[in-house]
Amino acid sequence: MNTQVSLDLQVMLETQGLCKYWGGLKALDDISLQFFDKQLHGIVGPNGAGKSTLLNLLCGHYKPTRGSILHKGEPIETIKPWAFARRGIGRSFQKTNIYPGATCLENCCVAVQRRMGGSFNFLRSRYTQKVLDEIATEALEKVGLGHRRDVVASQISYGEQRQLEIAMVLATAPEVLLLDEPMAGMGHEESQLIIGMLNKLKREYCIVLVEHDMDAVFELSDQLTVMVDGQHLTTGSVDQVRDDPRVKEAYLGQGDEVF
Repeated sequence: MNTQVSLDLQVMLETQGLCKYWGGLKALDDISLQFFDKQLHGIVGPNGAGKSTLLNLLCGHYKPTRGSILHKGEPIETIKPWAFARRGIGRSFQKTNIYPGATCLENCCVAVQRRMGGSFNFLRSRYTQKVLDEIATEALEKVGLGHRRDVVASQISYGEQRQLEIAMVLATAPEVLLLDEPMAGMGHEESQLIIGMLNKLKREYCIVLVEHDMDAVFELSDQLTVMVDGQHLTTGSVDQVRDDPRVKEAYLGQGDEVF
């Protein structure tokens, strides 16, 4: 459990004894964590640690074998995946998930439609195009793409496409952002743009970040969890995790220079 956090912060998501088994494989085993509003909670660990499995459970893509997921104190592990989004739990993926032939603005409008359900024509009957554009434009501006709103997504850089994917999540009016390696495949300059963006977004949202860029994770995280072989090793501040000898032994077999 998180311990070094302000008592004023609301617990947005919580897992209690969360498990996911595939036959005899324990992909996730007895994970109990709390994720707080207006904080970025980093999740790190070697390949196969269960990080993406955890995100898939938190967004409803997988159902747990055992254990509970609570959103603001209410159990949600049995609800449908679309209901997670309706409750304000948004997810990005390791691979860019955009519509390359549509403009950045149109991508975000489609994201709003997906959250609300129904056809795009039905959506237009409830929201004027002006309102849709305002929602989409606000999301693009939050990630620094306001000036690219009318550019086709296939024509923007890879880093901007990752920003666009996050904008599409923001357009669904989330309370919680689940981000799966948003800096994967980026150069230093592009990564710095994402870091700057996430530093701003964590002032408004609960963010759960899975990321292999350790420098970025250390810079961004208010709380940091280390997982190994589907199990929880430790959770604490970045400094606490850095100094934990179990982390250096179990996760950092490559050497202390990672920290």
